[in-house]
Amino acid sequence: MNNYPHPIIAREGWPFLAIALVLAVAATIWCATWSILLWIIALFVLQFFRDPAREIPQDAGAVLSPADGRIVKVERVNDPYVQREAIKVSVFMNVFNVHSNRSPVDGTVQRVQYFPGKFVNADLDKASTENERNAVWIKTTDGQDITSVQVAGLIARRILCYVKAGDVLARGQRYGFIRFGSRVDVYLPLTATVKVAIGDKVSATTTILAQL
Repeated sequence: MNNYPHPIIAREGWPFLAIALVLAVAATIWCATWSILLWIIALFVLQFFRDPAREIPQDAGAVLSPADGRIVKVERVNDPYVQREAIKVSVFMNVFNVHSNRSPVDGTVQRVQYFPGKFVNADLDKASTENERNAVWIKTTDGQDITSVQVAGLIARRILCYVKAGDVLARGQRYGFIRFGSRVDVYLPLTATVKVAIGDKVSATTTILAQL
């Protein structure tokens, strides 16, 4: 396992966890009945913001899943961010998944594009084009284009992305976070061989989505 340079509980969740714990402790002191509910909420916040290290497959040409979740779409589409025909693989993340996003490949960020939008259920097809989203176009070390798009969901109201054009990413490297349920779309070259199917459960970094 690589030396993962991030805390097990994501920094993005520290303020939420602190508030939940303070309220739970206060309720325990003043009202034991209410404290049960607040401790459950605190445990939910704790599990939501967990950010464990993952084994990183070293298979040549492997495209890794950028998120935990379930495959909801595998189809040939137009990649609107790079203007090409591509294969889109969509990963739906529910509130019980790890929401840290990882780079699917080794490569250099060509462009980062943010689009404001709606907050419909991320499980729906129209979420890919209508919801708030952030697209990261990566060119692999052998010159192939991969687009990883963070899509906000029904509850999600904040997409965080920590990279910019020119940054060099390693496969499995943490590059962003989406709070409270969302989706990540990965656009692949038409020559890629997809290794997952609709309904499959995938894990960020450890699951290979496709082979270039």
